[in-house]
Amino acid sequence: MAVAELRRELSRRIYVRSRVARTAAVRLAYLAYSRALLRWSDRSSPEAAASLRRRLEELFDEDFRDAEAGIYPRSLIETLPWREYAQAVPRLLADLPRTRARMGRGDFRELNHDAHPSRYPGYYAQNFHYQSEGYLGHTSAALYDLQVELLFGGTADAMRRRVIPPIVRIARARNASAAHPLRILDVACGTGHLLKMLGAALPTEAKLFGIDLSPHYIARAREVLPRDLDVSLVCDNAERLPFLDASFDVATSVYLLHEIPAEVRARVLEEMARVVRPGGLLVVADSIQLADAQELEREILAFPARFHEPYYMSYVKDDLGARVAEAGLRVTGSKLAFLTKLVTAEKQ
Repeated sequence: MAVAELRRELSRRIYVRSRVARTAAVRLAYLAYSRALLRWSDRSSPEAAASLRRRLEELFDEDFRDAEAGIYPRSLIETLPWREYAQAVPRLLADLPRTRARMGRGDFRELNHDAHPSRYPGYYAQNFHYQSEGYLGHTSAALYDLQVELLFGGTADAMRRRVIPPIVRIARARNASAAHPLRILDVACGTGHLLKMLGAALPTEAKLFGIDLSPHYIARAREVLPRDLDVSLVCDNAERLPFLDASFDVATSVYLLHEIPAEVRARVLEEMARVVRPGGLLVVADSIQLADAQELEREILAFPARFHEPYYMSYVKDDLGARVAEAGLRVTGSKLAFLTKLVTAEKQ
């Protein structure tokens, strides 16, 4: 093996081991935080623990290899928004008593009146995860990314990045004389985390669009997305996307489908299929499902038991690939990335 190859292999091993260690440290911090909220004493079985460790190492190994291959910049795997997270920590701790009290009461309808919850579908206007304001407040939007990284032990962005490689491959395969720049729509874009990473990985002429039902999360995305990124943000309902048929080359959605009822999932996927052009790509990433990892059944089922996730059980018992196919798309791939399931499909 050449010296350069040895150095790359050493770098890969160091990266994977350091990220696994960081995940363990973040999980300890989260466990300390979560014990103030709920009972979290159950330990994984040896089989489940071994599976989680293997899946975690595979996730970071693939993340490193894609960065090394130039699929996305190394900066994406080397940095976290520590300053943003540090600013959020005091607010997260200050909000802890409210969240704990809400959990104790089992109250998931405690929304601020000035958020006008009646304007939103009933399935949406509630305190998901028992978090203050649900998705209808700016404090919630400011804390969301830190909460997700804590929950997943610092792996959330690495799992989100699994969406990027198939999109980059499409961008590279396009003819230079294409009639228009690559157009990508991220459905339920939240605070814009995926859009930011896509902007770093794709050619500068790519045009990014994000849609989310929460005006507060759209406002947060406008705050944190780079000013030079060509991105358009729209506040609207994904059940009725405000875009023309076949107006995008790619449509993505990350961690949305487990938070909406089954019939709404079907409508959202149909709408995503509608706005993608023939030959275009759909990429959906969400939680793993029960059939994907039988050894993790207890861990999967524990999630909705600890947090308010009213539609999670129907999602994990379903087949994401089958639902994508029912939307009229040809499924081209399905893979797992730690605790995330990724389905890619083509519009015929």
